[in-house]
Amino acid sequence: MVCVIGIDIGSAFSKGILMCDQKIVGSYVMPSGGNYKLAAERVKEKLLYKAGLSSNNILYLFATGYGAKSVTFADDVVTDISCHSKGIFYLFPSVRTAVDVGDLFSKAFRIDERGNSLTFLLSGKCAGGSARVLQVIANVLQVKVEEIGELSLKSQKRIDFNTGCAVFAETEAISRIAEGASKEDLLAGIHRALAAQINSLAERVGIERDYALAGGGARDVGLIKAVEEIVGFEIVVPEEPRLTAAIGAAVLAGGKVKSA
Repeated sequence: MVCVIGIDIGSAFSKGILMCDQKIVGSYVMPSGGNYKLAAERVKEKLLYKAGLSSNNILYLFATGYGAKSVTFADDVVTDISCHSKGIFYLFPSVRTAVDVGDLFSKAFRIDERGNSLTFLLSGKCAGGSARVLQVIANVLQVKVEEIGELSLKSQKRIDFNTGCAVFAETEAISRIAEGASKEDLLAGIHRALAAQINSLAERVGIERDYALAGGGARDVGLIKAVEEIVGFEIVVPEEPRLTAAIGAAVLAGGKVKSA
């Protein structure tokens, strides 16, 4: 049995995938905290423990993500774009355009028929183009970020935001609440604003079906609906969209085994 591990250290969450004989046998997600190396060690320990394996059973461990360089025990550090491409291709071989809606940035990329990234673009530094804006508005409305997707689906009259900036969106949300706007309508509006930025990014790399959404933002059903309304068709979303880069890192680690 050939086993490898892929670890994705994001700014908000750290994710890990254990793959044996090219099949996923374990996954783990936890908050990254302030110590990325410690988070990576924890992810590795959990994956091995759950599978009843030891480090000796792992041929290669690849790391990716915002804090990948802190994973000093990794056999290699690989780019998150290549990992997302390989991970999404592993799950959905038909996907050609994808957007990762992360905590700090959103990334749009095109994927070829072998799972390689053809081209990619990052959103700007403003959090308005990433999943961070969802957390900002959730805090304003005093609701859990995990609840905002379902809440937004109950909207009767969406509130359109006049800005794509997270800071100004926060101010605007506070003003709209004072005017009597409902939480549901405000959330539908912020989902629409973020979906528009995601769509703009995707259009710049070229939207080709199938089209997938990944990252923490893709756990939000309200955002998924907003993106689908803009593009006019159903998009593809992994069962656990935060894991795609970790899956890709494991796939690349498995490729190292084949070429060794």
